[in-house]
Amino acid sequence: MCSFFLCQTGKQAKISMGEENQTFVSKFIFLGLSQDLQTQILLFILFLIIYLLTVLGNLLIIILIFLDSRLHTPMYFFLRNLSFADLCFSTSIVPQVLVHFLVKRKTISLYGCMTQIIVFLLVGCTECALLAVMSYDRYVAVCKPLYYSTIMTQRVCLWLSFGSWASGALVSLVDTSFTFHLPYWGQNIINHYFCEPPALLKLASTDTYSTEMAIFSMGVVILLAPVSLILGSYWNIISTVIQMQSGEGRLKAFSTCGSHLIVVVLFYGSGIFTYMRPNSKTTKELDKMIFVFYTVVTPMLNPIIYSLRNKDVKGALRKLVGRKCFSHRQ
Repeated sequence: MCSFFLCQTGKQAKISMGEENQTFVSKFIFLGLSQDLQTQILLFILFLIIYLLTVLGNLLIIILIFLDSRLHTPMYFFLRNLSFADLCFSTSIVPQVLVHFLVKRKTISLYGCMTQIIVFLLVGCTECALLAVMSYDRYVAVCKPLYYSTIMTQRVCLWLSFGSWASGALVSLVDTSFTFHLPYWGQNIINHYFCEPPALLKLASTDTYSTEMAIFSMGVVILLAPVSLILGSYWNIISTVIQMQSGEGRLKAFSTCGSHLIVVVLFYGSGIFTYMRPNSKTTKELDKMIFVFYTVVTPMLNPIIYSLRNKDVKGALRKLVGRKCFSHRQ
């Protein structure tokens, strides 16, 4: 726990190692996505547009669900949680990246790095759980429609939401504790654009095997366990839909699940490819691009997917716009 207490000084402390004195790391330096000035300006514009779309899209989903009584159902309750998580997920990373595009020295304090990891893991892992909960909601709606209102009660929805956020908090606490329990002195350059445990562990001044195994185990639980629930839910959904006699009923069943399934594929596909693959021969730059899609692009796509493919959300949006237009005419 020595490194944890030393980091709280917020200053550089000298630690003796045998006959050498090395400087304890109080801040880290990112190499970022590019060192070329023109490329950084273009990336700044691109990331700013994506971030604004992410914020506006997710806020719009949250506001529509809050204002329209037709959206006060379990599915949209969980969607509102997902949009809030997306908003926090993007905000934990993108604003700092935007600032770093405009400065030569891309630094972050030890405290700042710790905070970023806590928030990033909290909301990211919560999203994993929420997507699994939403798949269960769709399973009940399609496979047990007559019992939907008695199974998915407000109390059950609140507990499922609480459990999702609690699981995210648990994984975040465990991973962050293991990561910052290690000593960091001397090397402080991170070949990345934000703080995340695997990149930080490469700078640790001691053996990291046990920490890596602990973090990997938590990753398996929070990624693969919800995936199993999602696969089980959709297996039952598909089996039920195939047995339907009405073509209209099949179409309606698939349409209620389409948006969720696309989001699941995008989020889990990029997440598993990012974290669960073995050490690959891909370049670090390619790895960064994969991370950009996972951490920056996906939170922007989620509200677009739900708004474009969902009649209820589009109807609520038209109702809100029509109300605004009518008020202006008055």
